[in-house]
Formats: sequence, C-alpha cells, structure tokens
Amino acid sequence: MINPFLSSWRSTPRPALLGLLLFFCAGFADGALVPFFPLWASSEASIPIGAIGLLFGCYAGGELLAAPLIGGIADRIGRRPVLVASSLGVGTGFLALFFVHGVGATAVVLLLTGMCESVLHPTILTAIADVTPPSTHPRWFSLARVSSSTGQIVGPACGALLALISLRMVFLAAGGMLLLGGVVMLFALTETMSIGRAAGGDDRRSCDGEGDEEGEGLSALLPAFRDGRLAKLLLWVVLFEVAGNWTEAVIPLYARDAGTLTPSGVGALFAYAAALTVGLQMLVSRIARTRSALWLTVGAGISTIAAFALLAASPATVALIVAVSLCSVAQMLVGPLVPTAVSALSPPARRASYMAASSVAVDLKDSLGPSIGTALYALAPRLPWIAGIPLVAIASLGLGAAIGRARHSSNPSFSALGGEVAKSTEGPVDPSSEAAGMPHP
Repeated sequence: MINPFLSSWRSTPRPALLGLLLFFCAGFADGALVPFFPLWASSEASIPIGAIGLLFGCYAGGELLAAPLIGGIADRIGRRPVLVASSLGVGTGFLALFFVHGVGATAVVLLLTGMCESVLHPTILTAIADVTPPSTHPRWFSLARVSSSTGQIVGPACGALLALISLRMVFLAAGGMLLLGGVVMLFALTETMSIGRAAGGDDRRSCDGEGDEEGEGLSALLPAFRDGRLAKLLLWVVLFEVAGNWTEAVIPLYARDAGTLTPSGVGALFAYAAALTVGLQMLVSRIARTRSALWLTVGAGISTIAAFALLAASPATVALIVAVSLCSVAQMLVGPLVPTAVSALSPPARRASYMAASSVAVDLKDSLGPSIGTALYALAPRLPWIAGIPLVAIASLGLGAAIGRARHSSNPSFSALGGEVAKSTEGPVDPSSEAAGMPHP
C-alpha cells in the first residue's frame, strides 16, 4: 500500500507539488496575520474599529489596482518569474509591517504588498493547471485548499504563541514563511507555460472566437471585461464571499468584546477551522462529485446562514466553534468549484489572465468584506450576522446558476464542476495522463 502511494507522489509533476507547497506558505502567512491584525490594530496601534476595515481594504486595493495591469503577465513572461517575484514581494511587505508605525505608513505598505499578491494565487493555480490533465483539476484544486488550510492550522497556532510576546511578532512569522517559499520557487520550480499551451493545442483565441492580435491592453488582461460568462460568474462569487469573509474580520472583535476569547484563543479557533478543512476537504469533494453545482452552492448557503444565525444569537464559545465549523463546510463545498469553472472557461493561452480575473473577485471580497463587516459591527455587534443572512441566500442561488451555465458552455472535456468530469469525446483517455494526477482519496 505504501509503495504504490509513494510511487504515485513521485510520478506527479514537480511544479504541481511545488504549487501545493507555496499554497501552504501563503496559508501560513494568512493564518498568522488575518486573525491577529484587527486585534493589533485596535490595541497596539490604537486604530478605531471602524477604520480597521479600511486598512484591510488597502491590502485588497493594491491587488485590485495591480490585477488589471499585471494580472495576465504570467501569460507573457512565464509562471516561474512571477511566482518568485510575488512570493518575495509579499513576504517583504509582511516583514515591513513589523517596523512601520502609524496608519499612513501601514496603509502604504499594505497597498504595495497587495500589488505583489495580486498575481500569487492565480499563478499558482495556473501552474498546477498547466501540468495536470483537465479531468484532475477539481481534485488538484481541492488539494490546493487542503495545503492552504494546513498552513492556516500552523499559522494561527504560531501566531497564538507569538501573540503572548507581542501581536506585532506575527508579521515576522508571516513574512518569513513567504520569503522561504519564494526562495524554494527560485531554485526548484521549472517553467510550465509551454506545457500548458502544448496540452491545450496552443489555442490563442479569445473566448469569443476572435484572435488576440490586438495586443495586451487592459481589456485583454482582465478577461471579465470581454467574457460575459466569466463576468456573471465572478459577480456572484463576490457577493457570496463578501458576506462569508465577515467571520474572519468580525469574529476576533466580536469574541474579544464579549469576553469570550483572548487573542491566543482567536488563533486557536481559526487553527481549528483550518484543521477541519484539512481533515474533511477531500471527503467532501468526493461526496460532491455526484452533486450539481446548484446543490453544492445552496448547501454552502444554508451552512453559512446557520452559522450567522448562531452568531447573532450568542457570542459564546460553543456558538463560535459551531459557526466557524459551518463556514468551513461551506467553503469546502464551494471552494474548488470556482477555479474549476474558470479553468474550464479559459483558453489555454489565456489561462493565467482568466485566473487573475477570478482573483479580482477574491480581492474585492478581501476589500469589501472587512470594510463592510467592521463598519456594520461598529453600528451594532450583531448587525453583520443579521444582514448577512439574506445576502448569502441570494448569492448562493445566483452562484449555483452561474456555475451551471459555465458548465454547459465550457470546454468539451468538462461536463461537471463538482468533480464529476466526463471523458473527452475526442478519443480514449491516455492512462499516463491520469497517472499525472493524485490518486483518488
């Protein structure tokens, strides 16, 4: 049993495994930083609660500013240099937060860090998609979530220990881990762009069938401006994720003000949520293979609504634990669907650009989510949860319908986005292509 398992790992493409490693590093950094940033800002930095969301918005704003300009750069200069530069850039930015003082300097550092981060996650997904068969993409994107969540276990746990010394110390841990990831990419990663284009027949047509000879203008670098299918899909992603993000941004303040959890307790809570994802993501993905996209998004919506109802009822420790568990399950259901849908819609020569456009939706979530959530919390502690219930209900229905439409208009090799993928109609599947992916758990 062990030897075949190890053999399957050795047979997987190295860039895909390195992509999982970099997801771990990024997950560690996010896990060490996000739960403690609101606490650091409101206590050690003396920043008003209503302004904390604006600082989160600076980070996401840097991503939004950069994505239209450099979002598709990995389609031109390659995946490797982009991953190396973005990892080192984000790591340096997190380290700089340890040394800066004042709202203005913090905002500038977060803005520049966000610009570097704008291409990190979409380029990792692109590199994985380049070297793995389309039929295995749902499984690989699930593994990417597992890797990120594993980092989000270690990150908050490390942050909880460092918070005993100083909340500012978590910036050193977050930055150091991404610098390590950048160095590993520099020496170990090989370029994957030519592999992805060769596997896709080097299709350089845009999604509407026209050529891309007009150049790399803004509209070419942000395909949502050109592809209506993608734009509709990402609109619902933004609405669903904005409300879902309130748990990360508001729970630390909610638990602290209610006297429920200490900063270390907040770190332990989010470490538990990440551990839940690591333990259950592949099982949930396997169960979800036979379900429609609408079934999955509605299930995620119901789970999130139940979490918000619990939080609105009580800030007690049990309610917090159950709520983050329900939100984790919701992300397990929806998380792999979106990158799979985007990859299905994208021509191979434009894959990084499409992933970057998808990342814009996540950036909007990271900007609007904390800003709106903390602003609502400043008005009334339970208002984010009450307002989030109808928003999640509408967004989950719209997202399921949008992914279903993407399913029917995507590349021929994709018949479902929940993990159940049809064989290509062009001929039998090459057994070696299946060997390039991870075995089914």
